[in-house]
Amino acid sequence: MDTADSTTIDPELARRAESNDLLTLGVEEEYLLVDAVEPRAVESVEEVFDHIPAEMREVVQHELMRSQIEVASPPQLELAALAEALSGLRATVAEAAEAAGARLIAMGTGPAAGPQIRFVDKPRYHRMRERFGDLSPGPGMCGTHVHVSVPDDETGVQVLNHLRPWLPIFHAATTNSPLAVGRDTGYASWRSLLWERWPTVGPTPYLRSFDEYQTLIADLEASGAMLDEGMLYWYARLSANYPTVELRMGDVMPTADDAVLMAALARALVATLLGEIGEGKPAPDVPHPLLMAAHWRAAHDGLEGVNIDMATREPRPAWRLMRQLFDYVRPELERHGDLEMATTLMGRLRAHGTGAARQRAILAQGGSVSDVVDRFAQLTRGGPAEK
Repeated sequence: MDTADSTTIDPELARRAESNDLLTLGVEEEYLLVDAVEPRAVESVEEVFDHIPAEMREVVQHELMRSQIEVASPPQLELAALAEALSGLRATVAEAAEAAGARLIAMGTGPAAGPQIRFVDKPRYHRMRERFGDLSPGPGMCGTHVHVSVPDDETGVQVLNHLRPWLPIFHAATTNSPLAVGRDTGYASWRSLLWERWPTVGPTPYLRSFDEYQTLIADLEASGAMLDEGMLYWYARLSANYPTVELRMGDVMPTADDAVLMAALARALVATLLGEIGEGKPAPDVPHPLLMAAHWRAAHDGLEGVNIDMATREPRPAWRLMRQLFDYVRPELERHGDLEMATTLMGRLRAHGTGAARQRAILAQGGSVSDVVDRFAQLTRGGPAEK
């Protein structure tokens, strides 16, 4: 719920991006800390921090609950560099967790029952608890946030408008929390249902200007629905500190490869939409209730069921819509040098499924919740992929 320093752009990187008309990207990931043997969450974040190397402290930070920890990649131009950075961060934090007697897992929320987890001892988190009460029971909710650079705030608002119909399929592709209290909830992303209890969570509204964006933020703060701009939990928003749009509707994903694929698609989509904005194309007129329905369907089905084709307003197989997204942004994947890697990663996602599908596959083969956690601890830190 705080933001690590993921988007402080090196001047040389910014110059290269501008001279080549390319967009930078960065990824934030939140992870869960679980017991070394049992699948329950543990309050180990302070002990884990004791084992984080000093040079990594700027990009690793606390989250809301004491069983969570967050990382943020430096902004990148090359997708391979992002993959290397995320893999390195995951391995470093996983090693620190193990040194502290815990394990790191990339899951949207805790799959097993356990003791009540406390908030991290920070003034802002205490104020959130006082204002909003017990909206975050359990071990915490872990997400993936992708930052993509935009030229200015006014253009960024137009990008948010154009993004709205595409975000449900990103939501479906990132589902990774079907289990809670030791059982299947029936949702591919149970985290999404828990998260929606907060008053500012949901699809980004259509906005006419950056001035309207700022006015709405001020109105929401005045209403008491959020303490500050950091609590604007729309599925896409402008960063409060950096020149980026931030996609933030997804669960944390099982592997760095999964996160890199979503980042590549997000950058290619933003670049595609910037082209359309430059051509004067209006944002699609998508009714807010239909967006709500599509995001609910994404949380329920993941990529293994159906979602809503926003162009026709008809249900379609979610994987078909995922393929449609890939084809739509292919020219920008190619222009950014991402097409080959994104094609490979898309094939892996198709073969192995979402995190939710992978968890359920382990259970369907006779495994237990402990087996799921064991496997996801391996995947999180870069263990061997599924056959």
